[in-house]
Amino acid sequence: MSEAKTLALGPLMLDVEGTALSADDRQRLLDPLVGGVILFSRNYDSPEQLCELTAAIHGLRNPSLIVAVDHEGGRVQRFRDGFTAIPPMRALGELWDSAGAQRAQETAREVGFVLAAELRAHGVDLSFAPVLDVDFGNSSVIGDRALHYDPQVIGTLAVALFRGMQAAGMSAVGKHFPGHGHVRADSHHAVPVDERTIEEIRGADLVPFRRLIAAGLGGIMPAHVIYPRVDDMPAGFSETWLKQILREQLQFSGMVFSDDLSMEGASVVGGVIERAGAALAAGCDMILVCNESAAADRLLAEFDYVMPAVSLIRLARMHGRAAAASMVKLREHPRYVEALRAIAGLGQASGRLPLA
Repeated sequence: MSEAKTLALGPLMLDVEGTALSADDRQRLLDPLVGGVILFSRNYDSPEQLCELTAAIHGLRNPSLIVAVDHEGGRVQRFRDGFTAIPPMRALGELWDSAGAQRAQETAREVGFVLAAELRAHGVDLSFAPVLDVDFGNSSVIGDRALHYDPQVIGTLAVALFRGMQAAGMSAVGKHFPGHGHVRADSHHAVPVDERTIEEIRGADLVPFRRLIAAGLGGIMPAHVIYPRVDDMPAGFSETWLKQILREQLQFSGMVFSDDLSMEGASVVGGVIERAGAALAAGCDMILVCNESAAADRLLAEFDYVMPAVSLIRLARMHGRAAAASMVKLREHPRYVEALRAIAGLGQASGRLPLA
């Protein structure tokens, strides 16, 4: 492998084509606008292959690109064979209801540790988790991805999850700010509109975010949802939500990642150039463009942006730490063995996925 190119990180996170880097992938990832890579199920074939892929990505540049994935458990778990099958996060809320707060928090911490430790052992820096949305029973795209219907319970369980992830060397990204759980529409395919007042949102949806921010949350991802009684722009393109409420009122000092700018929920802003400019101007530090290679290439060719120093500092904190050298070493680690034992059977009573 050639020597890593010294190049400051940029504000763009892209996907890659397959299980190994193509020539086109390498060319895109060496562009100064790029600062990270998000992986999907198509990028995974085996544990050995994933380690080779993440090593290749990290070896391209110095400082290395952030390698991220949506790996929450349940239906949103990109890597399966060779990984522990984590049940949907709702299983932790159900455990809270059936076995009590202490047992649920202890289990949540172990779930967070297993999830993050396995990803770190394969060279992944970051999972876009946990989901902090409140389960109002309205949203099919959120559904059992939500921890609970009680915002206070969500906050408590999410802090425990976060602590487990931290212990394994990974930060966390809470999503989807300020809350996606009250709207029925899926922002992947539509432009959801939430008609509630700011007071209603503060009293429910913002509670978990407030708890995680106080706990030192590293990143937040805003929703492609419009809250017209607060602002007429989707939250990820709204200075009101990102600068006034998130930064000033909630005192969040971590990284703001946009949700995928290729989603339909972002379409109200215009084309990809307009979306990128609007998201960064509103207060995002890093923008995601996924599964649209033509849009990514257009951005790389036409978009002009230098990442501010404060965003570079925030991004540096999202690099993974303290990884096991391999899954073999991880499986020998007493902390990991104890965590697997603690979460064994979680969610099985509800017909959830069994643990590997």
